[in-house]
Amino acid sequence: MEKTYYNPADLRKFGKITDWSEELGEKFFEYYGKVFEEGALSSREKSLIALAVAHVVQCPYCIDAYTKDGLERGITKEEMMEAVHTGAAIRGGASLVHGVQMMNKYNKLSM
Repeated sequence: MEKTYYNPADLRKFGKITDWSEELGEKFFEYYGKVFEEGALSSREKSLIALAVAHVVQCPYCIDAYTKDGLERGITKEEMMEAVHTGAAIRGGASLVHGVQMMNKYNKLSM
């Protein structure tokens, strides 16, 4: 097995976060479960959103989990990649729009 900073086996241990903080861990998992229930958005749509966000926040555990979840929900590789590109575009735009702050500061300081 290739050595990485993140151990893929740790994803299966996620539920153990309640061991050191039972009340908060249980509240988190209750919330997490509610979020992914069918609602105004389908569970399939939520899985795609989660996959895109996983890439934006660069969580390898989430990428693994929501790639698997997406496959189980019949999400195609093209849909997954489009979701990833959507997240990347928003992340890129969010970085670039902060350039306006730099421009404003530069203009103020260079007067």
